[in-house]
Amino acid sequence: MQISDYKYVIAGSGFLGSVLAERIASVLKKPVLVLEKRGHIGGNCYSETDPETGIEFHKYGTHIFHTSNERVWNYINQFTSFNQYRHQVLTTHEGKVYQLPINLETINSFFSLSLKPFEVEEFLHQQAAKENISDTSSFEAKAISLVGRQLYEAFIRGYSAKQWQTDPAKLPADLLSRLPFRKNYDENYYFSTYQGVPSNGYTAIFENLLSDPLIDVRLNTDFFDVKDQLAADATIIYSGPLDRYFNYSLGKLNWRTLQFEKQVVGVEDYQGTSVMNFADVAVPYTRQHEPRHLHPERSYTKEKTIVFTEYSKADDGSEPFYPIPNAENIALAKEYRKLVGQEKNLIVAGRLGDYKYYDMHETINRALEIFDDQIKTLHTS
Repeated sequence: MQISDYKYVIAGSGFLGSVLAERIASVLKKPVLVLEKRGHIGGNCYSETDPETGIEFHKYGTHIFHTSNERVWNYINQFTSFNQYRHQVLTTHEGKVYQLPINLETINSFFSLSLKPFEVEEFLHQQAAKENISDTSSFEAKAISLVGRQLYEAFIRGYSAKQWQTDPAKLPADLLSRLPFRKNYDENYYFSTYQGVPSNGYTAIFENLLSDPLIDVRLNTDFFDVKDQLAADATIIYSGPLDRYFNYSLGKLNWRTLQFEKQVVGVEDYQGTSVMNFADVAVPYTRQHEPRHLHPERSYTKEKTIVFTEYSKADDGSEPFYPIPNAENIALAKEYRKLVGQEKNLIVAGRLGDYKYYDMHETINRALEIFDDQIKTLHTS
């Protein structure tokens, strides 16, 4: 089929695009064209095997699937199984390793105390009261009001400043919801009911999602290079940067991107965990990833391992990973969303399209809702 023959065209083959392509093909029984500017499917969830060590890794940073959404869990399990991996993160501050998220072990170790769980709340209240904070609308103020300045300065401020390339005092308070907190010794990073890493890796999920013969995937194809060839009545599902779709007509949104440096180390286990955070601003990188730990059920080589050092960088929109949700960007994104609403047969969504920091399960849920509420409606109208 020619590009102009397709009535459904999807820009991007990450979870949003792949789920919607699968739904359109399997439920509506309609041909769908998926355009992917990269040379592989799966967006930032793409995984591959390192040829030197045989260790599978996530090319764009460690991805742990977790959800308490029964519908999402049942849906995605049609296309993969998951191992029993449970995510634990450690953080290094001033040369010492601590548990993350902040839990009772972190607090006792940091303050050289031996608090009991029932004593934690009062202790943190006393820490926070020293600052006498009344306005908790910013990320920084909210964090200090919850854990006090010392824990904030040690484990949250520096890492967040590096991660978001923004002063934490200028970030919205609701970002703090991404940082779990424990008053006991629970080391599990997520509260979610379901958790794991795909048994056969992430790429296999996308291969399964996009396997229907009605789905035509074209790699190394930029949506904007072929946009003029699309049928006038085609339904366009765009999951790229929101501002890029409108050629930055209202101004550019700010994005964060990641850079990874790979190192093969001649030991079986380099850091003992899949992700090690580095909390101090003086350390230029945010995290180190050791992907062998993501698949404890596999037998990898004992002679060597791979480690990826992650740097957070400001991005010009050419390779965006995450939105930077400060007040100015949120306001500009709202104006762009108004333009989306004025377009016929256009759906803009996903982490980049909605300018929201979705996790994988949230993106899948968004795709399922779009299919039910918008695409099926368009199909029957």
